[in-house]
Amino acid sequence: MNKVKVITDSCADLGKELRDKYDIDYARMNIVWDGKEKQASCDWDLYTVKELYDAMRGGARITTTQVPDAEFERIFPLYLEQGYDIVYVSCSSALSGSFFRGQVVAKNLADKYPNQKVLCVDPKNSCCGEALVVIEAAKKAAEGAGVEEVAAYAEKVAVHSMQFCAPGELTYLRRAGRVKATTAFFGNLFGIKPILISNKLGENEAVKKVKGRKNSLDELVSMLAKSIDDSVYPVSEQTVFVVHADCQNDADYLVAQVKAKVNPKEIIVNAIGPIIGASAGPDTVALYAFGDRYAAVGE
Repeated sequence: MNKVKVITDSCADLGKELRDKYDIDYARMNIVWDGKEKQASCDWDLYTVKELYDAMRGGARITTTQVPDAEFERIFPLYLEQGYDIVYVSCSSALSGSFFRGQVVAKNLADKYPNQKVLCVDPKNSCCGEALVVIEAAKKAAEGAGVEEVAAYAEKVAVHSMQFCAPGELTYLRRAGRVKATTAFFGNLFGIKPILISNKLGENEAVKKVKGRKNSLDELVSMLAKSIDDSVYPVSEQTVFVVHADCQNDADYLVAQVKAKVNPKEIIVNAIGPIIGASAGPDTVALYAFGDRYAAVGE
């Protein structure tokens, strides 16, 4: 049985420390910033978090690409040549075409590597909701599981990967087609903050509206506390990701509240990467963990 290499993409926002810890690699996406294409690095080695989000605050329009075929054609053979099977955990297919392009490239490589497999998994989530699934898949691979077992396990845990997100403002979601223009205007005007989850289709769905920034942060923690579930994954063994788009003080507040009201095994604070950040915008914050996606929204 072949060893299994787990690969993700830029949307997972997994930095080098976590990638090294769990033996994960990633396929690079790109952003287009001031007409110039730049790599969407998970390590912030080409530009800083502050540079990116300050540029957006200043009016810069930043767009994104899916994983280019050429990148899949680089990274898949890199490990196939070493005798690995591959499980690629993509960004949600509702948000990116990378899942489908990965499948196409994998199929095209099948004849050249008849003794290896590339299986693609759609986690129906992005950012560190995607990362949670990737890490669990990598743990299973490290136990010696085969490629089908790793992929099946990733699909199983993906159902329970939760997102609770509060954008800083609605302008960027409107530009990305996530909210109507009038809703964005009145939301910003009156301080209404939507709470977004990743739904069963992997779409970002607004499920609540909260007045004011602090109330929106408190609501994120409240929803997490209602949704995290010992029967799915023991809270005492869970990692909760707290992510932010250049708003460290808000992230620190969330960490303190999560410790007090949820008390997971570990809390990891991450900057929201350039791909997700281009749509979500500066000052967005989110929480990611395993549980019941709909427990706090009545579905």
